[in-house]
Amino acid sequence: MQADAPIGAQALPSVETSEVNGDKPTPALAAPSSVVRLTSTATQAPAPAPAPAPAPAPAPESNAGVAQPASPRDASPALDQQDDATPPVQAKLFNRLPAPHAGDHPLSIPQDLRPPSIALGELFAAIHAAKIFTDAKAVADAIPDQAPVDLVAMWKQQKDLPDFNLKLFVSEHFTIPVLRSAAYSRKPDENVRDYITGMWDVLTRDADTAVPWSSLLALPQKYIVPGGRFSEIYYWDSYFTMIGLYEDERIDLMRNMVQDIASLIARYGHMPNGNRTYYLSRSQPPFFSVMLDLLASHDGQVVYTSFLPELQREYDYWTDGAATLKPGNAWRHAVKLPDGTLMFRPWDDMNTPRDESYPQDLATARQTQRNANDLWRDLRAGAETGWDYSSRWLADGKTLSTIQTTSLLTIEYNCLMVHLMQTLSHAYALSGDKGKSASYMQQAKQLQDAINHYLWDEKEGAYFDYNWKTGKPTGILSTATAVPLFLHLAPQDKADAVAHTIQKRLLHVGGLTVTDQVTGQQWDAPNGWAPEEWMAIKGLEQYGHHDLAADIGRRWMARVIGTFEKSGVLLEKYDVVANDISPTGGKGGGEYPMQVGFGWTNGTLLGLMNRYPQSTRKVLDKNPLADQPSQQPLPPVDAWDAKGPDIPVTEKSPLKGVPLSALHTEEDAQDDQPRKDAPTGANVQQNPPAASQPIPPAENGKPPVVTPPLSPAPPSPQQQQQQQQQQQQQKSGTP
Repeated sequence: MQADAPIGAQALPSVETSEVNGDKPTPALAAPSSVVRLTSTATQAPAPAPAPAPAPAPAPESNAGVAQPASPRDASPALDQQDDATPPVQAKLFNRLPAPHAGDHPLSIPQDLRPPSIALGELFAAIHAAKIFTDAKAVADAIPDQAPVDLVAMWKQQKDLPDFNLKLFVSEHFTIPVLRSAAYSRKPDENVRDYITGMWDVLTRDADTAVPWSSLLALPQKYIVPGGRFSEIYYWDSYFTMIGLYEDERIDLMRNMVQDIASLIARYGHMPNGNRTYYLSRSQPPFFSVMLDLLASHDGQVVYTSFLPELQREYDYWTDGAATLKPGNAWRHAVKLPDGTLMFRPWDDMNTPRDESYPQDLATARQTQRNANDLWRDLRAGAETGWDYSSRWLADGKTLSTIQTTSLLTIEYNCLMVHLMQTLSHAYALSGDKGKSASYMQQAKQLQDAINHYLWDEKEGAYFDYNWKTGKPTGILSTATAVPLFLHLAPQDKADAVAHTIQKRLLHVGGLTVTDQVTGQQWDAPNGWAPEEWMAIKGLEQYGHHDLAADIGRRWMARVIGTFEKSGVLLEKYDVVANDISPTGGKGGGEYPMQVGFGWTNGTLLGLMNRYPQSTRKVLDKNPLADQPSQQPLPPVDAWDAKGPDIPVTEKSPLKGVPLSALHTEEDAQDDQPRKDAPTGANVQQNPPAASQPIPPAENGKPPVVTPPLSPAPPSPQQQQQQQQQQQQQKSGTP
């Protein structure tokens, strides 16, 4: 069945069909226009099925030295049984139930799981064209006050009226996300560890309450967001944030995040880039199995068997179509090389501008004669890598419009897929299924061998991404060369060569640059990023290169802590080449300003400080303001006025010229929702006794702290003296 045309489709960038070797074209984008009414109760009757979700178009797969591609019909016998206009590899994006808020009563809400760019169509494009928002992502995160189809119809009726004002229309009919940033002001008695501990609370989001028409995919447990403009959970970010939770013994929150990610895998068949509808068409590097290793370090082997269904679904998503691929062909993430070797590439099921970077992608398309839909799919696939963007993905090594991400077999994807297969083998062994355990271990070994063959360059002494269409490595050196060491997939001799190459070409005064190329992209020199430093350090440690690992750790900590001393914050990325430390982190680069927070920087810094205490001490001695000892007077001290860590958060409106006070914000939308514990009618009780209040559950295995009912604090000696004077005056009649 052909999907209905998207709302306002004529306003969207042209979506063309792709044709491979004369085969019948298949739709490159076929978004559903139906709305699914979702419920938070599993026992309710299933929601009506929506129109088919966007199906991935076949990639243009032919080049010298590579077998000529077959059509999807040739690649899979099952395709012959399907309608040619709707390929059977359906991206299961728009037909899953949302997670209920923990403990919610049954509540049916309208939920449109299409990305806002499709659901709002022309209106979405018009808002961007008017340039009324300071951040493009805020448009995708804004929540309509009614069904998109109705709101678009209203806009069309009003937009040509003489006094129509689009900014006013948006402020009246959308809940606008507040742009928050942690304006942390370090006090003399606070240090960098205090900052990290305090930031967990700033970056924590409660379990979501579903809001009609929101792009947010509700999560059932508390979770931590990266910070800055990133107000949702992200896939690979979460692993490095969890490092810090593990170190800070916040196991409860770490476990919650694993459960949240597992819930998304269970509902949508994969972990999206983030928990937003506009991220459903892609994922990010598959770190779920690595997260389970971290959780199992505390909870034990039950973790692997408990999450085995989600592990299997993750594998099924990444290997979709692989079983029937012919050599020289690709389908979604799976690529089968001419010799039959199965490997993996970045991918996105859609080929339109990204919702969160809509104007940027339109601008990139205007800079080239290249087919726009091919360009946008490669930009989306580049976003899936987490490295958005880098010279790694650029055909000419410098120009964004030459991006070729879907043509590349990346180091991280293939290494993480080996780990996923190994973890599945281990989980099935624990479950007693020896057959499946052996099968997955064999697949892991085959892919590991392929990594050490296709991605290894003996002359350069490093691992590189591999262009499966040209049959050649890209030649762009990056910190990804350490990922096979991080996951213990490299032979010792290759690991030794990688250590030498990293030290010679990527090591600088402040740590490792992510590549040795300077392009202005944020995932290139001179920038260093926390996850890359962490994986390189851990990988080198595992292969016996302890001195180099410690040296990288010391340099990185000096850069991060030195910046903290000057700015009072931890940042998303850092210039590690400059000799002078910038309070803003350095040149930055990329599509958006430097972000403050920052989840993975906090987490990995804490891990490094705990692992390298001597280096940490030297760094802190050189940055004394970052390590002021906390004042510890004899307890108790001002108990009645005690407050928790004070980390002010600044808020501002993303709508140009409109103050925050004039907007309908997310908090207002939450307040409009019926509370699950709100009493009604005769059950309403004014000022219930404190004894009836439930005791909060224990966290981290510690007994809960029960707050006593508030009562007046005892008067101070000065207040007592004032009261006595007043009483004497009243007795004597003196005013």
